[in-house]
Amino acid sequence: MGLKDIKIEDFTYNLPEERIAKYPLAQRDASKLLVYKEGNVDEYSFKDISSLVPSDTTLVFNNTKVIHARLIFHKTTGARIEIFCLNPLEPSDYSLVFQSKKSCVWDCIVGNSKKWKTGSLEMPFEYNNTEYVLSAVRDFTDGESNRIRFSWNCEDLTFGEVLEITGKIPVPPYLNRDSEDSDTVRYQTVYSKYEGSVAAPTAGLHFTDSVIESLKNKGVSISELTLHVGAGTFKPVKSENIGGHDMHTERISISLETVKEIVETKENVFAVGTTSVRTLESFYWIGVKLLEGVEDIDFIGQWEIYDLKQDYTRKEAYEAIYNYMKEHSIELYVASTKIIIVPGYDYKVIDAIVTNFHQPNSTLLLLVSALVGEDWHKIYKFALERDFRFLSYGDSSLLFKK
Repeated sequence: MGLKDIKIEDFTYNLPEERIAKYPLAQRDASKLLVYKEGNVDEYSFKDISSLVPSDTTLVFNNTKVIHARLIFHKTTGARIEIFCLNPLEPSDYSLVFQSKKSCVWDCIVGNSKKWKTGSLEMPFEYNNTEYVLSAVRDFTDGESNRIRFSWNCEDLTFGEVLEITGKIPVPPYLNRDSEDSDTVRYQTVYSKYEGSVAAPTAGLHFTDSVIESLKNKGVSISELTLHVGAGTFKPVKSENIGGHDMHTERISISLETVKEIVETKENVFAVGTTSVRTLESFYWIGVKLLEGVEDIDFIGQWEIYDLKQDYTRKEAYEAIYNYMKEHSIELYVASTKIIIVPGYDYKVIDAIVTNFHQPNSTLLLLVSALVGEDWHKIYKFALERDFRFLSYGDSSLLFKK
């Protein structure tokens, strides 16, 4: 059986509704921590993580920041239209679009779309005791994709600031609740920096400044990269075989400093979250492309990694990226990836992952299985029996490569 023939039904388990954490714990680092190592499963507190990560480790965080991507408009008829910002189009660069003044264009999902045939939607908002208006016009529609042109009549405000005032944090749909004021802080990591995600890299939600400081004091190196999480992260697998599932494209970036850190790491690289895993492994394959003279070095396709040469070391691939960045005076390498990691994939960069507990029948569960093999059944059984909390606001795990 080939990798594309893997049946998604083999990656299911019974997740009772009451085990889904609807809200975070009062303290970020008070969650439980499941540790899987050498076939054994144990329970700790997340506060213990610095004692469990070896000192000769580079720990890699995704520093993306969740944007207030949900905009609720009301037509004069009373109809409620929800616009969910997905990807910037004009300008297409995240950092530029959030600095835009007066107008910008996004690819969006529109809820209750049939109630919005034509015309402009308007949302009044207040800034410095003055009322302004955010307007939305739909240029065209293609299936679920909508090209929306936003404009606002306050020259002092950037689009990023307008979103902060008018938008809502997009909590995951499986929470079955609207976002609340508390989500503005708690559905964001303490180290988030660069705006662009419509979902949090939730493994990082458990980290506090004190936990990070304790890791540093132990001698653990802290590095960062960026993957802006798209709505596709919640896209269910509807095909019987994983080969029929189309992965979403995500923007990734890595600094010269982080590349250098990974080149110089002699022992362990641990990824905080599946987004960090996907970014680290994607850049490894960009390094392989550089070594192999492949032209398209700014994009990783869904299945192409399984056809590339497999025996370069982590150091060799990342040295190739480092040399390329130095040669072309690139401080931040920006690329795109559709990488899918399934059982049978040989991890090239990471030795362990910090991650939450994922939905049944999800590509994220396939990614975990690629790391721990069939023991994912043992891990999830342990978590269910020991009352671990599941999904985005749930408890955490530290999984070592089998």
